[in-house]
Amino acid sequence: MKILQICHKTPFPPRDGGSIAMNNLTQGLIGHGHEVKVLTINTPKSFIDLDQLPAEYRNITDIETVFIDTNIKIIDAFLNLFKKSSYNIDRFFSGNFEAKLQDVLSGCSYDVVQLEGIFLVPYIDVIKKHSKAKIVLRAHNVEFEIWMRRMHSCKNLVKKQYLRLLANRLKTYEINHINAYDGIAAITPRDAEILKAHGCTIPITDIPIGMDLIHSETVSTRLNDSPTSLFHLGSMDWMPNQEAIKWFLADVWPKVSDAYPNLMLHLAGRHMPEWIINSNFHNVIVEGEINNVREYMASKDIMIVPLLSGSGMRVKIVEGMAFGKVIISTSIGAEGIQYLHEKDILIANTPEEYTTMVGKCMSDNKLYNDIGNNARILAREKYDNKVITGKLISFYKTLS
Repeated sequence: MKILQICHKTPFPPRDGGSIAMNNLTQGLIGHGHEVKVLTINTPKSFIDLDQLPAEYRNITDIETVFIDTNIKIIDAFLNLFKKSSYNIDRFFSGNFEAKLQDVLSGCSYDVVQLEGIFLVPYIDVIKKHSKAKIVLRAHNVEFEIWMRRMHSCKNLVKKQYLRLLANRLKTYEINHINAYDGIAAITPRDAEILKAHGCTIPITDIPIGMDLIHSETVSTRLNDSPTSLFHLGSMDWMPNQEAIKWFLADVWPKVSDAYPNLMLHLAGRHMPEWIINSNFHNVIVEGEINNVREYMASKDIMIVPLLSGSGMRVKIVEGMAFGKVIISTSIGAEGIQYLHEKDILIANTPEEYTTMVGKCMSDNKLYNDIGNNARILAREKYDNKVITGKLISFYKTLS
């Protein structure tokens, strides 16, 4: 098959959860013998210079980019208050990208056009006009749910009302277009059920994010039988991650640190905000962007995922599992992962629960090691990229 994969941000290099998910699928489809062309929006936050990408990647994907300034602009956001459209969606529309898409579709006949997320839906009309390809939405999240959760957790009344407006408009847009495709590939079974509950009548399946597990198998699980460090790794320009770390530093870490004063906390990720960099918490090391994720994960012990909002599936959890990491996550953070609490992962939703879960890792070496080993097995059995991609290809074929 010939597949046009349209991305809302650059999938290569795979530096965060979203780009990892998109790139792993690109590589999986190519690995199965299909021809994939990548057309991507080049945003300020994930900007790439095509000439700096590896020649092999450029050759196998024939990648093309169009720059769109998706940054939030105060004037545009204010003027949008007097419209009915979703500002979240509007920021990703560009006449230049539409023209490039038309040019790409006119130059080649595709079997499938895959949209990587709801932000690409404004381009459906031009796809249908210039191609007979099946259109598949890959629903990375139920996007409006992220904003609803942010709204509910916000304590500032003015900001809460604005988040409510954004969430409701995004929900209206997402639901109004729920049957605009030939099929939907949701990341999690939960997301698929939510979309069905909101009126999805077209073919829909749930296909998780696949991981390249070959490389992770060669990395040692941990350096210490008893943990000496916690770590968080995630793109910090994603607001749910900022929200999570703010809560963890303010409410969780003081209790954990008091109970275990020698334990270290490492914070890593792209676009680390100044308020974290300039913070002065006991035993907290802010490391910023990491060049070698494999080495970084191998050198740390317990991964924390303290998300309070979000949707879909956290790529970093599956990645951490593949490396045999013990992960302590909130229930929201672990959504979409087929885990058993205290077998494959540890769940903690309050500061007290986080302190308890850390304590179990510190005091019970067998439990600590068993969870890491079980996590690695779960990742291998459920999230191998070759198997996952094969399921998506089978779904494509049912749409013919």
